[in-house]
Amino acid sequence: MFNKILIANRGEIACRVIKTARKMGIGTVAIYSDADKNALHVSMADESVHIGPPPANQSYIVIDKVMDAIRQSGAQAVHPGYGFLSENSKFAEALEAEGVAFVGPPVRAIESMGDKITSKKIAQEAGVSTVPGYMGLIEDAEEAVKISNEVGYPVMIKASAGGGGKGMRIAWNDEEAREGFQSSKNEAANSFGDDRIFIEKFVTQPRHIEIQVLCDSHGNGIYLGERECSIQRRNQKVVEEAPSPFLDEATRKAMGEQAVALAKAVDYASAGTVEFIVDGDKNFYFLEMNTRLQVEHPVTELITGVDLVEQMIRVAAGEKLSITQDDVTLTGWAIENRLYAEDPYRGFLPSIGRLSRYRPPQEIASGPLLVNGKWQGDAPEGEAAVRNDTGVYEGGEISMYYDPMIAKLCTWAPTREAAIEAMRVALDSFEVEGIGHNLPFLSAVMDHPKFVSGEMTTAFIAEEYPEGFEGVELPEADLRRIAASCAAMHRVAEIRRTRVSGRMDNHERKVGSDWVVTLQGQEYAVEIDADRDGSTVTFPDDTAMRVTSDWTPGDHLAVLDVDGSPLVLKVGKISGGFRIRNRGADLKVHVRTTRQAELARMMPEKLPPDTSKMLLCPMPGLIVKIDVEVGQEVQEGQALCTVEAMKMENILRAEKKGVVSKVNAGPGDNLAVDDVIIEFE
Repeated sequence: MFNKILIANRGEIACRVIKTARKMGIGTVAIYSDADKNALHVSMADESVHIGPPPANQSYIVIDKVMDAIRQSGAQAVHPGYGFLSENSKFAEALEAEGVAFVGPPVRAIESMGDKITSKKIAQEAGVSTVPGYMGLIEDAEEAVKISNEVGYPVMIKASAGGGGKGMRIAWNDEEAREGFQSSKNEAANSFGDDRIFIEKFVTQPRHIEIQVLCDSHGNGIYLGERECSIQRRNQKVVEEAPSPFLDEATRKAMGEQAVALAKAVDYASAGTVEFIVDGDKNFYFLEMNTRLQVEHPVTELITGVDLVEQMIRVAAGEKLSITQDDVTLTGWAIENRLYAEDPYRGFLPSIGRLSRYRPPQEIASGPLLVNGKWQGDAPEGEAAVRNDTGVYEGGEISMYYDPMIAKLCTWAPTREAAIEAMRVALDSFEVEGIGHNLPFLSAVMDHPKFVSGEMTTAFIAEEYPEGFEGVELPEADLRRIAASCAAMHRVAEIRRTRVSGRMDNHERKVGSDWVVTLQGQEYAVEIDADRDGSTVTFPDDTAMRVTSDWTPGDHLAVLDVDGSPLVLKVGKISGGFRIRNRGADLKVHVRTTRQAELARMMPEKLPPDTSKMLLCPMPGLIVKIDVEVGQEVQEGQALCTVEAMKMENILRAEKKGVVSKVNAGPGDNLAVDDVIIEFE
């Protein structure tokens, strides 16, 4: 076994690998850029080596710099994580030449599966079900139309070297096939330097389901069930679960056996993932193979008890697999939510800055739960578990240079329903401040009827949130629970205020029992009957709720019991009440006396400022280019300026016709959210 491993990555996956290496008694080496000198993975590792400036193309993906770090540290093996150099065959070759083990598959497997056309041909030869289509080179648009008719519309026109949704078009007729072919070809050439295009049948009602495989260099291979990854935004996975709520045992077995057959066809040795598209009739078709550890691997670990990182290290050290297919048992249900530094209220634009508050929910039985059939960790058998894989900490910064992932929050429970409920509570308990993040959106998904029923497709987000995410309107029953809780909390705060020292004689305050709670446009008059153990809150219709909690004023998180059911609220202070966040809703809750409520109804509503004649910066970013000047008339849809954030250029366009009256920023300016860039007459 190795004595020292270098992790050629950063963030949460580097931390994840370090945890397993430490458990195995293996020393670890972290690499870091200037931007990551104070990163969590650097502090966790036994050693660290600086490799360059913040941009990844000057540090983390420069093979020569990583090789120098390996030589400096004397590492015997390298784990690449995911992204960066994880599927780079030249990196694997460089390690082989240096006599350093690559904790991943052989070079041939990386090369074969890295090209979509080649991988599909190998899959067909291995007996793997593939989407009907044409895998050869397509010369021109007319040939594309001919092939599309032979395959049958709708078709997917895809770049062979593509990824991340680039170079992909759906065509429903001849004209769209012509246009899509040329657009995909141009996009592929610009993005990948490779304009090869292929065409395949577009699967309707598609679900994205992948099989986890594990192989050694001695010819052994197994599959560890599947992961449902259908909830995606712009081809980026957001929520994953294992197993899939859609598959039956026969389909799972067929997909698993075909995945292992494909892996063996390229002499695969390591953990890998074979991705499939599955239609509404459970027909499945090979999509691609990822020759690395997947982001969503924790859900597989939680239901199988197999530490995939440990298995990858053991395989790289030449060991045989210690488990057979008969040893693999899927126990319970696991769900993963990806917490990103992106603002769902602003079209999921990236958000950067300092984490002024970062308090994840308490982990329970972190790591695999079942090992060789025996329960591990803190959670008693049958209860829910929580796991949080992260690479950040409170006070740390989310950089503009890298992927915006903050954490991967996972829950496990004996049933899917229980795992979803555990995730709801975990999301409500997750405190993140200082940046925009997608916690509210994730909470909304966990409550969405389509997700709860398991009847989602890859079009879920596009169909259910076509205009983007605008928050959640809570149902009446939830509003009442929150209203009762806030009334009880307000009473606690009022009692504390009556006990302040130094008050004037004969000015003692008394805390009444009648209050009016307003939230989400609703108003509830309540009466509180308090005792030492809690409060009974009665509504005008004589329904009552019993609220108990150990919350004290100033706590950012309130864990309450309302009529025997748990309720977790994120709490902020506002004038006359609280800012409450729960289940994807962000509420201003005011608790007033009866007289205060009467006066509040007479107050004019404060309207937001009119910004209709301004172009506001939608994210923290750098102005790259201003495309207009003072006095210029602009048309709807015209480009006004370009803002760069997280190394992505965003073109801001005019929403309507107008004349530029003032330009407040220029190229090179760093702007904050809502800074005014351009004003119009």
